[in-house]
Amino acid sequence: MTGLSELISRAGGVFLLPVAMAIVAFILIGAPSSWLTLTVAGLSMGMMIFLMASGLSLVFGLMDVLNFGHSAFISFGAFVAASVLAALGGWLGADSVMLNLLALTCALAAAIAFGLAGGWFFERVIVKPVYSDHLRQILITMGALIVAEQIILASWGGAPLNVPRPAFLEGSLLIGDASVDLYRLFAFGLGALVYIGLHLLLNRTRIGLLIRAGVENREMVEALGFKVDRLFIGVFMVGSALAALGGAMWAGYETLITPSLGAELMVVVFIVVIIGGLGSIQGTLLGAIMVGLADNYVGFLAPKLALASTMILMMLILLWRPSGLAPAVK
Repeated sequence: MTGLSELISRAGGVFLLPVAMAIVAFILIGAPSSWLTLTVAGLSMGMMIFLMASGLSLVFGLMDVLNFGHSAFISFGAFVAASVLAALGGWLGADSVMLNLLALTCALAAAIAFGLAGGWFFERVIVKPVYSDHLRQILITMGALIVAEQIILASWGGAPLNVPRPAFLEGSLLIGDASVDLYRLFAFGLGALVYIGLHLLLNRTRIGLLIRAGVENREMVEALGFKVDRLFIGVFMVGSALAALGGAMWAGYETLITPSLGAELMVVVFIVVIIGGLGSIQGTLLGAIMVGLADNYVGFLAPKLALASTMILMMLILLWRPSGLAPAVK
């Protein structure tokens, strides 16, 4: 294992692992058009998972909170966005790209706004009393998740809900013999923008510096006159909003959603955070891309192993790096 670690470090670090996966898959698949379609699908899937997982990783890394209710925001984001899209159906089907884009923007904005408001309530009422107690955090957030699922059932019913897509994101882009779904390209671009924004916020701004300083030495930051509680509330709200945004994008990806959406995705989200390293945004991005690629490649090459592919990937990585690929440095 030591020799493998040294070899990967010399080659450019763990961030080249997705490239290695893609090269191996290209050899095994053989058909360039199929490989390109699967690779784009895997990258877009990974970016949508990153949107959902980044909030969980952010909250744990900066606040040391294990939030098992995180998936409730994924579900609510999906259903809120689906309701807005249904209400703006005329804009979605219009010939105008601007109207299509405006309808999608309204849906995503509604999901984000719900995530921000719900995150504030969740942190103040549910999480705040159990800071520094992981066991109670798990129990109380799991209970909140159950309540949230029942609220969704009462509000939208138990029947699957159809999610319309904007007309300009319907169809595919032909690259040679390969067919690339336009919605997946949009999802990849949005995920990349979110990652860049988070990276700049945490590493290049005064607020990011204060948040990281508050984690390291809360008393010193408060002595300088800054309200660490307010910073942490903001972090929790942003994390919840990212989960809602990811849920909204996933709803358009699946086009048919149920109240159990968040609970089903939560397993994958936790696997991604564990693979990447708890509390690391870079690690979460890396883990999400690897999970997305593995799911699509294995689903094509060995369909019977598709459901187990993410678990197998997690076991292999943890056997090699028990702390994850790129854990946060504290």
